[in-house]
Amino acid sequence: MNNTTLRSRRAFIGAAGAGLMGAAVASAAPADNSLVSAVDDRADLELIRRMVQIPSFSREETPLAKFLVEQMKALGLDAQLQEVQAGRYQAIGILKGTGGGKSLMFNGHIDTNPVGVGWTVDPLGGVVKDGCIWGIGVSNMKASDAAFVGAARALIASKTKLRGDVIITHVVGELTGGDGTRKAISSGLKADYFINGEPTDLALMTVHATGISVTINTIGVTRHMSKLEESVSAIDTMYKVIDRVRNLKFTDSPKSNPEYASIRRINVGTMRAGIGRDVQTWRGGAQVPDFADIQVSIRYGPDLTPESVLADLNRELAALHAEDPRVVAEVVTRSRPTGQPVMTYEIPKDHLVVRTVAQHYEEVLGKKPQIGAVAPYRYYGTDSPQLQHAGMVGVVCGVGGKYNTMPDERVELTDFHAASRIYALTAKSLCS
Repeated sequence: MNNTTLRSRRAFIGAAGAGLMGAAVASAAPADNSLVSAVDDRADLELIRRMVQIPSFSREETPLAKFLVEQMKALGLDAQLQEVQAGRYQAIGILKGTGGGKSLMFNGHIDTNPVGVGWTVDPLGGVVKDGCIWGIGVSNMKASDAAFVGAARALIASKTKLRGDVIITHVVGELTGGDGTRKAISSGLKADYFINGEPTDLALMTVHATGISVTINTIGVTRHMSKLEESVSAIDTMYKVIDRVRNLKFTDSPKSNPEYASIRRINVGTMRAGIGRDVQTWRGGAQVPDFADIQVSIRYGPDLTPESVLADLNRELAALHAEDPRVVAEVVTRSRPTGQPVMTYEIPKDHLVVRTVAQHYEEVLGKKPQIGAVAPYRYYGTDSPQLQHAGMVGVVCGVGGKYNTMPDERVELTDFHAASRIYALTAKSLCS
């Protein structure tokens, strides 16, 4: 973003004022020019570059957590490491308010996906080119994490007085089930409102999928290939199962509506086949496989339940067996961690926190945001259900998404720098 663009944007923000959404928003005041001007794009960009350069793959997040604690302490936040599991740490920072105001939690994870094939730049280089910052995890979701810190920097630099606390939780383990956010909540960290920064290209996601993962096995009859006529290949029957699963029809509930129905999606992620339940493959292609399994993720909205989804799945597989008795299938569900309920995420589109973020989005970017079950982000899982279950209320609004979880993952700098402004303005509106 060049200086001319920044001057134009700041001029626009100064002129935008409260007229965009009026009394529907917390403070209903004009955007704070001094706060917006205090956002340091150069410092934010250097921060995200350094974050990309520090690997933080699953269970390897501690070095980045230590770096973030140092950065937040240098700004004046009350920052510390929090141990989630033995030797595995996440970073917590708190910008203390003067008291008596509402608090806001910025929540984002620092664990990243592994590096796949197809990259044309160094995934750990922090490369800046073509108006983007490139690198593994920059979209999912280091850019939002850096923008949280950028917002806090601007609040401090502008000497903005907040009554409520701003809490930054840079958590671990979101990609593997949310261990870090659970730890933060169980340790007593809580706020009135939250913004979860999962990548939505700054759309305001107010509902997203929950889901279950299942294993489906098919049982065949093994023979040497010389006796194919006597065999039943578990691979052949699995093809039939996959086709039926992909076209599964869900039974609507009284709560079902088009928005909820739009969230439903099924993916077959892995498949194995061989001899026996331990999937022996050393016989190669000479013997007919009598066992195959697939891993399936089923995403759905707040109108359905795990029980209703499993009932639909078992109904379809029973119908398939009735049509072709050779198809013998088993559904194996994964057990949930002890005490962890099935949680969904949804917030009314007209809630105060949604309206507030939407106003500041419009002030900064000059257009209205998308709000609702926005595709494709609605198929995500986030830590928002855990935050909501703990009594907080918030919205999912984060940087990146367009180039998320793919080779050459990257984030457009215009959105990255806009996020720091939106987050800072929202914190002032909600916490003053």
